[in-house]
Amino acid sequence: MAKGDLVYIESPYAESESGTVEDHVEYAKLCMIDCIQRGEFPFVSHLLYPLVLDDLTPAERKQGMSAGEAWATYADLRVVYIDQGETSGMAWGIRKATKLGQKLEQRSLYERDT
Repeated sequence: MAKGDLVYIESPYAESESGTVEDHVEYAKLCMIDCIQRGEFPFVSHLLYPLVLDDLTPAERKQGMSAGEAWATYADLRVVYIDQGETSGMAWGIRKATKLGQKLEQRSLYERDT
């Protein structure tokens, strides 16, 4: 296997004040590109599992989150992309990473005025 971190991406999915599901899907794709350009190997469960599970059905959402979390346990790093805020799903993932003692890193794709 090539050298590089296995990265699990936390970014918004559900519709929120920061955008629609479609906006968040596009943002997650940009997050993946950011990781790839850093030489990392990203996994984004909320791009994959909604293709086969209904995120609006609580039982299926839970199945998708559980499947994503199973994969996340193998990640070297969990990256939280913060440009569009934090959703309840992201908060859940952050808590899980903390419980596992997994490395967490916050990233932004956009420059911020300081």
